[in-house]
Amino acid sequence: MNFFTQATDNQLVQSFQAGNNNALEVLVNRHKDKIFTSINILVKDKYLAEDLFQDVFIKIIDTLRKNNYNEEGKFLPWATRIAHNLCVDHFRKVKRTPTITTSDDSDIFEVINVGAHSADRAIMKCQSHDRVRQLLDLLPEEQREVIVLRHYADLSFREIAAMTNCSINTALGRMRYGLLSMRKMIAEKQMSL
Repeated sequence: MNFFTQATDNQLVQSFQAGNNNALEVLVNRHKDKIFTSINILVKDKYLAEDLFQDVFIKIIDTLRKNNYNEEGKFLPWATRIAHNLCVDHFRKVKRTPTITTSDDSDIFEVINVGAHSADRAIMKCQSHDRVRQLLDLLPEEQREVIVLRHYADLSFREIAAMTNCSINTALGRMRYGLLSMRKMIAEKQMSL
């Protein structure tokens, strides 16, 4: 099992394709928080996010088993693109746009491990995440989507542009205007993060 924890994503994919299910378990555990959080931020519904998260890994498993994976070691961006596409497909299917809600504090950030922090630091961190999420909710969808894909899914602007069907400059502009809007809201509301 130690080999798997040290292996690259590409080595884990190859090992899974060779029949070793432990490799897939390590791969899922390595990336589940980022993928789930990016889905959850886009759909704003924890239970829907859980369903879509499962669908993402079913699609990943099917693709890997059919030997159709050819992303050359870029597993996380590939998996995040699948997640993003499934979110878009879901909203197309129900013919509605995501609604902006401000649900309970643990809605998005319960997947973040606060570890051995003291209780007051954990509360402050949770409140800070909630404030950021509320600010993200106030942004136009295009700006929010770019910020989520960049900061929560660690995608490059090239990958974001391809995923959102826009130019790299448009993706950069959406990021810039989104961050400027968030800074302005922070100043107007005199918030501290």
